[in-house]
Amino acid sequence: MSRPRVFVTQPIAESALQRLRAVAEVEVNPDSSKVLDKAKLIEAVKRCDILLSLLHDTVDRDVLAANPDLKFVASMNITQDRIDLAEATRRGILVTNIPAIVTDATADIAFGLLLAVARNIALGDRLFRQGVYPGSQSNHLAGAAVAGKTLGLVGCGRIGQAVARRAQGFGMTVIYADPVRLSAADEAKHNVSYRSLEDLLRESDFVSLHPQLSPSTRHLMSTRQFALMKPTAFVINTSRGPVIDEAALVRALKDKAIAGAGLDVYEHEPQVSPDLVAMTNVVLTPHLGSAVFELREGMAHVVVDNIIAVLEGRPPVSCLNPEVLKK
Repeated sequence: MSRPRVFVTQPIAESALQRLRAVAEVEVNPDSSKVLDKAKLIEAVKRCDILLSLLHDTVDRDVLAANPDLKFVASMNITQDRIDLAEATRRGILVTNIPAIVTDATADIAFGLLLAVARNIALGDRLFRQGVYPGSQSNHLAGAAVAGKTLGLVGCGRIGQAVARRAQGFGMTVIYADPVRLSAADEAKHNVSYRSLEDLLRESDFVSLHPQLSPSTRHLMSTRQFALMKPTAFVINTSRGPVIDEAALVRALKDKAIAGAGLDVYEHEPQVSPDLVAMTNVVLTPHLGSAVFELREGMAHVVVDNIIAVLEGRPPVSCLNPEVLKK
């Protein structure tokens, strides 16, 4: 019996690939510097039984239709943002994902962006490399204080709570808005206070976004919301790009309605507004939330665990359309 063919859209941990090669014929796109374009993804799908995709791979109807023998999409994503799950299910294609194991890494990036944009760390790095040294007491790169300020969390689930823990070390007052309010015990445990979204935006010196992407949270932050914020306040986004109306953010920054932004995710990834790129009060990172060596290796092994389990007739660790398994 021939071994299944697996296509991996970007290099993953070698230890995980070794396990995968023991049970399948494995082809890996060797370029880790950019997302595989759609045409090349479709060509690869035509010659595989199993697609191992990463978060940024768009597995839409065209990709799924490229190979009638495609059996399985093993995704390294927690959600199904870029996978047409309904179409996959209709075609009997199993889709697995990974559990929510990126909490601390994402919280680290959120707080790193907060510090970087408030204290001009990224700007200072760029200028110093260009030979600019204003002097240690110059106001040229003076930024905003972080310690003792008010942090507003939009969404207080696992990642929001992890950011709240980090904020305690800076003596920050932490408030949160969430459709589901925490219990009094959990509010006390995390030292957070509940606010409506509008009140949170008015009070916060830093607004950190952590909602799940859904129709109700798409463009959750737009013109009206930015207008409620302090002109000295910053917005941080490590959730999903479309939570922010990027055009409205550009206008708010140009009009000085807010002081700056720290972004790890973008509305039209991998594209980003050229206006944001040009702004010195905006820190941009290329979706680094889970970019920790140990974590990425663990994520890769979970995906391989899913593939091996299915090949051996066992339930995968995590599955987005278990009804396909039942068939």
